[in-house]
Amino acid sequence: MKTLVEFIWEQQENIGSATGEFSRLLNDIGIAAKIVNRDVNRAGLAGILGFEGSTNVQGENQKKLDVLANNEFIKALRNGKQCAAIVSEENDEVVVFEDHITEHAKYIVALDPLDGSSNIEVNVSIGTIFAIYKRKSIGKIISMDDILQAGTELVCGGYVIYGSSTMLVYTTGKGVNGFTYDPTVGLFILSHPNIKIGDEGGIYSINEANYIYFAEGVKRYIKYCQEDDPESNRPYTTRYIGSLVSDFHRNLLRGGIYIYPGTKKNPKGKLRLMYECVPVAFLAEQAGGKASDGFRRILDIHPEHIHQRCPLFIGSKKMVEKAEALMREFSPEFEEM
Repeated sequence: MKTLVEFIWEQQENIGSATGEFSRLLNDIGIAAKIVNRDVNRAGLAGILGFEGSTNVQGENQKKLDVLANNEFIKALRNGKQCAAIVSEENDEVVVFEDHITEHAKYIVALDPLDGSSNIEVNVSIGTIFAIYKRKSIGKIISMDDILQAGTELVCGGYVIYGSSTMLVYTTGKGVNGFTYDPTVGLFILSHPNIKIGDEGGIYSINEANYIYFAEGVKRYIKYCQEDDPESNRPYTTRYIGSLVSDFHRNLLRGGIYIYPGTKKNPKGKLRLMYECVPVAFLAEQAGGKASDGFRRILDIHPEHIHQRCPLFIGSKKMVEKAEALMREFSPEFEEM
């Protein structure tokens, strides 16, 4: 069986790097993920459930595990010295490693340290989402041009899901591969090589409690999913966990669509572009799927600020294209929002 480290070293030539710097960076992410996995598994016994008593820049109450996970990834990436700066959901501003910026610190990492943290107390799968960019500048000064890059510039996108088993799934633009964590040896082992998502699926994932606030195009797509049409395998099954990592992971493996649209209350939706939408969009495309804001390709959107929000329609290609068609026909006003 092939380990994550072995696989990274074998594949590093595919991303145009033979220096090992990217390999060490991805290994640092794997190390932090192991520590977070340990904390998640013992949270109920270690007194680290519940709220921290603080809020992040989005005004969301931070859980203790949110803060712990954020600190572990920052620590691992700082110590690894391949990362120059981090954008995190849990930090208002960019975290710059000023003391560690050298000629080897070529990468910027954007991450959601613990996605789906509202599900922590009920033992539902949660995860970490990450995106890796290469710096445009050299030297010790980090500019916003280094930080605010479109998804087309992405070097790597991935996530770690902490569930019945812990998996790390990532792509560098050469396909999608999944690694399952074996706690008996402390290693991520290649278990899901060359993951592909079907053009069609049988699952749609959306929080229908917000139905009255949805755009007409989204409502029409939900009705389309619920229609009885055996030729197209409808009605589809609805599955919604409330954790982007969990819902996307299921649909990636089984085929389906995940939708977190803009609403009348929140036209831009609630997911963050840089460290939630972009990395999973990169994964979806590399697996043969599609990712859109309802009108545009996610990877083509250039961020204007680090915590920018974005609607997300992602999953099996034909399902996303059908949703886009209905958005353009019935909700063109949302394209300008």
